[in-house]
Amino acid sequence: MLANEIVEHGLKLANQHTAADIRIGLGYTAVRLEDGSCGLAYTLHEKEYESCGVVPDAGRLAGRKASELIPWTKLPDATACAVGLATLNALIHPPATAVESDILDLLPISPEDTVGMIGYFGPLVDSIKNRARALHIFERRPDPEYGILPESASQGLLPKCQVVILSATTLLNHTIDNLLELSKTAREIAVLGPSTPFLPEIFRRHGVTMLSGIQVVDSTQVLRIVSEGGGTRQFGRAVRKLSLRSLTE
Repeated sequence: MLANEIVEHGLKLANQHTAADIRIGLGYTAVRLEDGSCGLAYTLHEKEYESCGVVPDAGRLAGRKASELIPWTKLPDATACAVGLATLNALIHPPATAVESDILDLLPISPEDTVGMIGYFGPLVDSIKNRARALHIFERRPDPEYGILPESASQGLLPKCQVVILSATTLLNHTIDNLLELSKTAREIAVLGPSTPFLPEIFRRHGVTMLSGIQVVDSTQVLRIVSEGGGTRQFGRAVRKLSLRSLTE
């Protein structure tokens, strides 16, 4: 599993780092380490909780070692997984080859290509439709009005796509391994979103050719925005949006 490889790498970076501050917001989860580094992951709402408490260990998370939290990335509970992934992202420094650029400036799409998109990335849709032969969008909550297909439709359509864009939230619901397998014949596979770990050496082994995510540059502001229910639109200059070509070998 990809999550196993990511966690194993993260544990090598953990050393004696601890989580100084953890915020589980409505849109994102943020973890700031004792050295000021901060990472993000999407707060995925997948189930209804029977009590008012969502995280059983709430009030006892800050101060824990990063090495204790990183393995949470493999847990089935999406909220715990977000804490683990955000901790991991706080430890990762994007490679110098990552650039501040629109993903579509780096992702080659031709008029002959069929593009598969896992997760609805609204700002990209029109541009892709203008460049590609066809665009298939898959979500767990389909919406025929916007041409969004049910997740189950990806089984038959993804293998026919030349370009695939995967939301990094597929790491949180543990569907990424199956989706990468379905996409293995694609020429280009991009993993996109603030939850994306910049680990090209791992992702390229699974056929991923591009990573696109963010780097936190103002952790105080990001923590405040997360706590107040904000997301990517509010982050503004508190983050850098980066893209990295991770060409397969």
